[in-house]
Amino acid sequence: MLTAKGKYGLKALVHLAQFPPGELALVADIASANKIPKKFLDAILGDLRNAGIVQSRKGKGGGYRLARPPEEIKVGSIVRVLDGPLAPIPCASHTRYEACDDCDVATCQVRHTMLNVRNAIAEVLDRTTLAQMRDANGEVLPIELQTA
Repeated sequence: MLTAKGKYGLKALVHLAQFPPGELALVADIASANKIPKKFLDAILGDLRNAGIVQSRKGKGGGYRLARPPEEIKVGSIVRVLDGPLAPIPCASHTRYEACDDCDVATCQVRHTMLNVRNAIAEVLDRTTLAQMRDANGEVLPIELQTA
């Protein structure tokens, strides 16, 4: 499940995606416009800065901006930075795999189902860009899932 951190981070980035390239936005303005606690947003933007998704400038005239065009930023990478792996259980994770003590990886039906869940989530998030989120205008984005 997407955490508040992930949700607020996505909202803040969609907000930044509405600005012309290079233009800075103040944390207080982003927080106010999106009903995000400012202190929490400071920490979230710090994580996104460390991951190279946003850039910041301190002092007068400072603020935050996207580090790349919103067309190049995938939602999946944002969610992974803020919330960690997409898999619902560790043995289904591609990036932080951990074997379970109670099952056989090759035959565990729970793991295989959760791998399908993880793959479906990853396919949607990794095909969706920040620009698509920004331009959706409250509509559900049409995403065709590959069927295996």
